[in-house]
Amino acid sequence: MNILSPEILKAIFNEQKETALFGKWITFKDIEKLLKKHLAVFKIHELGTSEQERSIYTLQIGTGKKKILLWSQMHGNESTGTKALFDLFNYFSNTSDEILETILKECTLLFIPMLNPDGAQAYTRVNANEIDLNRDAVDRVAKESLLLRNTLEQFNPQFCFNLHDQRTIFGVEGTKNPATISFLAPSEEVTRAITEGRKETMNVIVAMNFMLQQMIPNFVGRYTDEFYPTATGDNFQKLGYNTILIESGHYPEDYPREISREYTFYSILQGIYHIAISKDFSSYLPYFEIPNNAKIFYDVIHKYPDNEQNKAYQYTDKIVDTKLVSELNAVEEKDLNGKFGHSEIVFGVNIV
Repeated sequence: MNILSPEILKAIFNEQKETALFGKWITFKDIEKLLKKHLAVFKIHELGTSEQERSIYTLQIGTGKKKILLWSQMHGNESTGTKALFDLFNYFSNTSDEILETILKECTLLFIPMLNPDGAQAYTRVNANEIDLNRDAVDRVAKESLLLRNTLEQFNPQFCFNLHDQRTIFGVEGTKNPATISFLAPSEEVTRAITEGRKETMNVIVAMNFMLQQMIPNFVGRYTDEFYPTATGDNFQKLGYNTILIESGHYPEDYPREISREYTFYSILQGIYHIAISKDFSSYLPYFEIPNNAKIFYDVIHKYPDNEQNKAYQYTDKIVDTKLVSELNAVEEKDLNGKFGHSEIVFGVNIV
């Protein structure tokens, strides 16, 4: 298994990070002006429009037989993957190295950097008609869902990357660490059988996890593989399109998701490179060594000596006067045993 070195990855990211994108609220206007930078290298195409007539673009590059489809921000308020993709676009546009040459020779890559621009503008999970695109894979009521499905069938990829953000509540089971990156090889039906397609998906995740463990050991989790009948990843995997879910999560003090952006970038690049150089995707068992995600965190916990007065708080993000505001709200949770706060404030302790 050929794993990219942390030194090489860090050098690439530091040189190619798209500085025009920062924080969690990334809108179509933010990325529209950046697309022109990549016209010389990528084939850029307007795939269609959203419910509110915002453009949805694809970027294509590479000439190889291995086709990979990647999309981000199908939930409008989950933008870490979008930032990482534009970092990747800079790498493809500005560089010519052995890693890149291998990828472009072996793969054809098709990106949808923002599938839900209406949700992105409103900073909501759902689209303009309040449809969760990640639960619309069967009915395909939303225009955006139809565009994604049509693209899938026309492009016919061997692998897909489904990029999401996960909440700050998730940690890595057996540790006191947040789950900065979590992976999933989606189930194809309720029994969660390990099919050949899932084995191939797991194989790519194994490579990405091996790389991350050299950089952020014990900050990587495995998302639940409970089967969701209407979910995008589950249905694409069921249809024979190997779908890798990447959930970008929290890193200590990284609420703007800039550090998790970096590790999302590394994960995508490692995953694509692994697909490019691999002929055999049958090795998968180390996937099950990745610890489960566990709901063990709150954003803030107030702790008292008797523990009975302990109180948990969680941030809620919303747009107020065209600005993203994080509001801290109390959580109705009586038993905080085994729970941690990203920030913990201890009251009533005598210091001698």
